[in-house]
Amino acid sequence: MARTVTYVQFALALALFMFALVQFELWNLKSSNVGQASVGRKLKAQIRLPDSKLTPEPNKLKALEKEAPIAAVVVVACNRPDYLERTIQGILKFHTSSSKFPLFISQDGTNAEVKAVAQKYAHFEHFQHIESQPPQMEAGHPQSWLSYYRIADHYKYVFTRIFEERKFQRIIILEDDMEVAVDFFDYFEALAPILDRDESLYAVSSWNDNGQKQFVHDPEAVYRSDFFPGLGWMMPRRMWAELGPKWPKAFWDDWMRLKDVRNGRQTIFPEICRNYNFGEHGSSLGQYFEQYLRPIRLNTEPVDWSQKDLTYLERDRYPAFFERLTSAATVIPADRAGAAAAAEAGDVLVEYDGESEPAFKDVARHFGIFEDWKDGVPRTAFQGAVTFRLGGPRRVIIAPRKSS
Repeated sequence: MARTVTYVQFALALALFMFALVQFELWNLKSSNVGQASVGRKLKAQIRLPDSKLTPEPNKLKALEKEAPIAAVVVVACNRPDYLERTIQGILKFHTSSSKFPLFISQDGTNAEVKAVAQKYAHFEHFQHIESQPPQMEAGHPQSWLSYYRIADHYKYVFTRIFEERKFQRIIILEDDMEVAVDFFDYFEALAPILDRDESLYAVSSWNDNGQKQFVHDPEAVYRSDFFPGLGWMMPRRMWAELGPKWPKAFWDDWMRLKDVRNGRQTIFPEICRNYNFGEHGSSLGQYFEQYLRPIRLNTEPVDWSQKDLTYLERDRYPAFFERLTSAATVIPADRAGAAAAAEAGDVLVEYDGESEPAFKDVARHFGIFEDWKDGVPRTAFQGAVTFRLGGPRRVIIAPRKSS
């Protein structure tokens, strides 16, 4: 019995001691102006309670993981549902990221079949451009040109939606009759920084007018040109700020090729096309399709563009790069350019009178490349010089004759 009382007394004394110790600690904290809140913080720190501010909510965590957009990708469509479906499926096959490249379809008009195709694919946001009234055509223009007025008006609508309303920094324009290459999106992602920092650039295109299979060879080759090709191209927001207020009523692409509009700026384009135009029937009524469009080679060899040094394409470095190409080539006579080029083992240079469109056409005709000029600029030309391959790795450069 005495031993039991001793144990009880000991336990009671221990409890009183612990109570006094806690009271002393509380008094000590209060007397040093730490306060009750600090007691809570101290205890919280000792047992390492999680800080809710350091643990993002699930939706915020997902937002942090999203990648910044490279460009809005817009497919412009009108009245060809079968073409549109083929284009959509090709895009989705190689689409790399919905956050980097958000997808849109802009439908011009109310074609029900086109709308049904566009709304069938959840990856794409669909919007419609519906006229309040037909475009006002210039006096003397034939009614057959009405479609070109509508196309220009539709493009203006697209740029307004993407740049002014949605505030994207870049746009990639595709048409409803285009297939894209395996590295289409990687190509544009790699060139977006150069487009941003080099204000001498107009756009980046995925198209080479002289990209027919007999004139191309290297999937990694990329060039600058004074000619704006269109057909699968990326434009920065800064350009729309300039072009938007004076946008033309019709023939927007030829307008963009005018010297007064282009203002010395250039476009980057690949040797081997990163899109293929399969639209034999459309507003251009199949013009040049068999000769120039059907033979285009679409790139099938994926290039890891993130590992390529593309800084040679910048304004201050590209002229030296191009000079090395021309200086290494053998000069051959223009009057028998085709036969002379075939006889050479390496790159060749054919010179022409740089002020003469007929002189250029005479040389171009020897090889079968595009002959026409737009406001004094041959297609794909850099400072008047057009570069293409001759059935393999050898280059042909048709360039203005240098003044002595």
